[in-house]
Amino acid sequence: MAKKPNNRVGYGSPPLHTRFAPGQSGNPRGRPKGALNFTTDLKNILLATVALNDAGRPRRVTTQKAALLRLREKALKGDARALDKLLSLAMAMTVGSAVETATSLPPEDQAILQAYRRDVLANANAAAASQRDEEDNT
Repeated sequence: MAKKPNNRVGYGSPPLHTRFAPGQSGNPRGRPKGALNFTTDLKNILLATVALNDAGRPRRVTTQKAALLRLREKALKGDARALDKLLSLAMAMTVGSAVETATSLPPEDQAILQAYRRDVLANANAAAASQRDEEDNT
């Protein structure tokens, strides 16, 4: 028995003459090779060098460093928003280093913490065992 042709046209069923042929892509050229994403573009822009005058002398620095220098200048001139932003960046940097410091303890301190952990676990296990014994006796 032959299949009945699908002549219905509507949502999800475009006309036969506009459908893609088997093996044909809907986007034949696709994304061009070497197209950069936003993160790569941002990194390239921040690493690009710019010329600026530092005490009358021309100097070349990265865009990122120039932006931070400008933020510092504005904060020192009394711009409250620039000062707040600069302090929040400094705080984020300080908190990041504090976390690294907290995770890297000297071996003596790590031994003390391990001993304390063993004591706490032993006490918890003893309490749980005595509670089970009481429940079994009742």
